Amino acid sequence: MTESQADNPAADPPPPQAVDPRLLEILVCPLTKQPLVYDRARNELISRAAGIAYPVRGGIPIMLADEARPLDT
Repeated sequence: MTESQADNPAADPPPPQAVDPRLLEILVCPLTKQPLVYDRARNELISRAAGIAYPVRGGIPIMLADEARPLDT
């Protein structure tokens, strides 16, 4: 950590916001219509059926195939 970072705690990115558990109960993959799994460590919603992970930004799932990343195989 540089001295300027230590003097400015705002320079550190905020921790990711968790997804509302009630929202997780109703969300499905828009491509496969299968359930999603929340990966808290990566802050993503995993669609095992589609083999992709949707990002979560500011507690909001970004459910666009163009924004998803392929799962590591």
